Amino acid sequence: MSRSYAVTYDYRCPFARNAHEAVLAALADGADHEVTFRPFLLDEPHVEDGELSVFDRPEDEWGSGLLALMWSVAVRDNYSDHFLAWHAAAFRARHEHGRQMGAAEVLADLVAEIGLDPQPVADLVASGAPLATVASEHRELVKRHDVFGVPTFIAGDEAVFVRFMEPGRVDDLERALDMLLWSRLNEFKRTRLPH
Repeated sequence: MSRSYAVTYDYRCPFARNAHEAVLAALADGADHEVTFRPFLLDEPHVEDGELSVFDRPEDEWGSGLLALMWSVAVRDNYSDHFLAWHAAAFRARHEHGRQMGAAEVLADLVAEIGLDPQPVADLVASGAPLATVASEHRELVKRHDVFGVPTFIAGDEAVFVRFMEPGRVDDLERALDMLLWSRLNEFKRTRLPH
């Protein structure tokens, strides 16, 4: 079945990892999915009224998530044929190897791991264009869809925050995508974690 949707990510979130591994597995299995990967900075919703947006702060006040999103956008928008490999490597680095995604040397290693020269990607990041893109896409997601976290799946005007409990389950992904357009159900949340 052909599907078109967007999905948000921040590499630090284990639930984003679970969902994105399912999306990547579906694509690797040949699923007819047109997916738009949208960065969403988890630090930004926690900025208090009157405080400076994370996007407008100096680099030493960005926290650990923004730099990784900037590198991801640099790869996504300039080396799109490498993006899926980057995406998988970034989630693996954070959640399997405990790498610090706020360190430029870690991100450069990941770029090299997927077969790209890290310097041009670092130069793109330094240009400020990826920062502007991450900020713009994040703000658009909040304004248009009231996105508050990752992973959020978006199809048309429907946006649904989802927490998969296991990584890479394509059957869970397909079930969630089936439910995405079922707008008569607003919330279905377990009172405790499944065993």
